Amino acid sequence: MILKDTIVALATASGVGAIAVIRLSGPDAITIANDCFNSIKENKSLLDQKSHTLHLGHFMDNNRVIDQVLVSVFKNPHSYTGEDTIEISCHGSLYIQQEIIQILLKQGARMADAGEFTLRAFINGKLDLSQAEAVADLISSDSEASHQVAMQQMRGGFSNEIQNLRDQLINFASLIELELDFAEEDVEFADRTEFKKLVARIQLVLKRLIDSFAVGNVIKNGIPVAIVGEPNVGKSTLLNALLNEERAIVSDIAGTTRDTIEDEIIIDGVAYRFIDTAGIRETKDVVESIGIQKTFEKISQAQVVMYLVDGCQLSVDGKLDDLLLEIRKTKNQFPLKPIIFIINKKDLISPENLSIIDKKLTTNNLQLTTIYISAKSKVGIETLTNELTKMVNIGALNNSDTIVTNSRHYDALLKALNEINKVDEAILNNVSSDLMAIDIRETLYYFGLITGEVTNDDLLGNIFANFCIGK
Repeated sequence: MILKDTIVALATASGVGAIAVIRLSGPDAITIANDCFNSIKENKSLLDQKSHTLHLGHFMDNNRVIDQVLVSVFKNPHSYTGEDTIEISCHGSLYIQQEIIQILLKQGARMADAGEFTLRAFINGKLDLSQAEAVADLISSDSEASHQVAMQQMRGGFSNEIQNLRDQLINFASLIELELDFAEEDVEFADRTEFKKLVARIQLVLKRLIDSFAVGNVIKNGIPVAIVGEPNVGKSTLLNALLNEERAIVSDIAGTTRDTIEDEIIIDGVAYRFIDTAGIRETKDVVESIGIQKTFEKISQAQVVMYLVDGCQLSVDGKLDDLLLEIRKTKNQFPLKPIIFIINKKDLISPENLSIIDKKLTTNNLQLTTIYISAKSKVGIETLTNELTKMVNIGALNNSDTIVTNSRHYDALLKALNEINKVDEAILNNVSSDLMAIDIRETLYYFGLITGEVTNDDLLGNIFANFCIGK
């Protein structure tokens, strides 16, 4: 794919602001901008300026002044796209933005497609495909964790790991291919012992990257936390306390929440998506029944479950035992899912009942994390969020390990691992070089899909269509 025309787009967010930045990229970018630019300093042509320089002047439509602007000049190949690039910083009036873009279009530029500047950066070798995708993740990052992962990938951490494996495998692949040329002599150019060690290293790295997707996916999309329990125990009040706003309707009427309510907050740099669910109970109400069914769906999707109970009700004979039985059923159904047992209305529980509750919880063998709170007065909320942070496994992030967040990369890694496993079996069973070479080529193909050595227009179109225009 070779793009030879010059494109233009608004690079800043649409709307009124103090300034706006309009970006031009392509072989005629500097010429087109120069035709509309009148320098404050007389007879100053943008064509004669060095790369990475700023120039103050007026943007003109023939003899009509549109705005006083600051023009940045970036000459190929030392620009984001690898092409001649101009960035025009103007005042943020919608009228000014539209006028400048329309004038540039009349001068011969074309409106950029979504993500086309980054697409050109990829085509011109400024970024590989996984780095280009990380640009979109960086733009959409809304927490410290998602920002950190996107920055690590954009700077080539993931690409370097894949490229290193690919280079080593290509070296052995060439020796295997060479053996095919000398098949009649029955010689081995590729040391099978060293090759097996390489395959083992590749398997280890691929498995680690694949496993990291479980962490990366929740970091990118927010860690889902389901708030569940019976009606009227304070689930909506807890959600409001966590969000520090009146997000959910709070009422004394049982069954007020009939659908799930979701909202997101950042805790210690990580995004959490809290889900307030319908109260679990027996009901003949059709709408409420649907809400309760959704509650169980959200439990299965959540990474952490907060099981909330009304502490004042626990003094009723058998109530706590019944609740623990329900929690046991949930743990049996989802054995790996952390459950926080939250006892609400701590301020209304008598010391005697607190002692009884603590004793029963101590003697049960569920090994529950139990926290007392008062959702209404926000007592214990900080303790709850601290416990939540401990439960969520983001150790890979803290250790600066490579974390996979992209489902396309995850799919390619799974397929690459499947192919390299076939190579491992081939070495073990002394399979002929020609058959082994097929599996090696397939492994290299899936590595290439990640970094962009192997690609097509449809793949690029799908990836860059998700970008904003102007990036």
